[in-house]
Amino acid sequence: MRDTTKIRQLRRMIERFIQWLEHYGEYSYDFQTFYASPIGQKAKGLYYRNRALGTLAVAPIILCEAFIPEARRLFWKPQRFPIADAHYAMGFAVLSQALGDTKCYDRAVHFLEVLESTRCAGYTHSAWGYPFDWVGIRGTIKEGTPLITTEPYVYEAFSHVFEIDKDKKWRKTMESLARHVSEDYIDTDTSERASRVSYTPSSDPTGGGGIVNASAYRAFMLTKAALDFSEDRYRRQAERNLNFVLESQHSDGSWYYAMDGDRSFIDHFHTCFVLKAIAKIERLTGNPQCSAAIERGVGYYVEHLFDADGLPKPFAKAPRLTIYRRELYDYAECINLAILLRGRFPELDRRLDTVVDDLLARWQQPDGSFKSRHLLLGWDKVPMHRWAQAQLFRSLCLLLMQCEGYS
Repeated sequence: MRDTTKIRQLRRMIERFIQWLEHYGEYSYDFQTFYASPIGQKAKGLYYRNRALGTLAVAPIILCEAFIPEARRLFWKPQRFPIADAHYAMGFAVLSQALGDTKCYDRAVHFLEVLESTRCAGYTHSAWGYPFDWVGIRGTIKEGTPLITTEPYVYEAFSHVFEIDKDKKWRKTMESLARHVSEDYIDTDTSERASRVSYTPSSDPTGGGGIVNASAYRAFMLTKAALDFSEDRYRRQAERNLNFVLESQHSDGSWYYAMDGDRSFIDHFHTCFVLKAIAKIERLTGNPQCSAAIERGVGYYVEHLFDADGLPKPFAKAPRLTIYRRELYDYAECINLAILLRGRFPELDRRLDTVVDDLLARWQQPDGSFKSRHLLLGWDKVPMHRWAQAQLFRSLCLLLMQCEGYS
């Protein structure tokens, strides 16, 4: 995106969002708000145990999602989400570099301090998860349980600010988190060269050992931590998790969400998660296997996860009826991936331009926040920090930094 008018529009979009964030506050409802209450948990649990009865139980909730998204406030309370705080910290850190704005640096530090105060209780090392009970296909993950899909973002947030100010307290947290991710998760061998990682420490009610993006996240984080702390043990663990991800890629370049036989869907933002992790590992190590996987993966991604208008579509292979047309999370992760790989894949670069144009035209609300979903009828306009106001903010800040010539 080299159009100076669009760059100005991008800057204005970010400025308006920051004004909204300051007014709105750092707690919000969430995609999971419908299912975080005792009633929602019971309905979702029944759905996983008995599909017929469970469908009847969750049908009213799904109707609310599709037609009355504001009904979230009747189910659960606004909360703070560590994964959102990490993305906000990274976004403000990027802005502080791109714009030379000390206020943005102060905001980044604020979010790190919040993260320090919201780590999971009962763990020796620093760790973060969700603030709600999460009902999964094989049980419930209790609030405050560390999640491998949250922690790499927290590590990146502390790392990014440390690169700016060299404050040793941030590095201390990074070291603690790296030890947690290395020592407290369960590796299960899947081949002579590969291991998959659990989604949580110890027991794993989501069946997360087969979730591909979980191993991709850990592979990236431990690859970076191995370089940050000269720790060969992290490198060896990362290599085995990376090999699981590479061995899970299909010949057409795609990945299922999980390699457990139950969750064989292919969706947009989880595909981005996997490709992002591999791209970051490639950037750190120059691994040619990563390069080959990226080439195949991007080929599948641009062909099967965008619609005829060149805009992100939620699924290439959907697991169930979808109640929405487009998802803000898909836009955020598309931008993140395209920034990482910019200039290597012309079709991906064109997708980036189309996605940004659509964001500028339709997604920002008058108050500065972003619509969350384009539904079958109308929009879900409830702003949710984790889903995906924070992720989009970070991706737009990275895009602005790249456009301004800082990366």
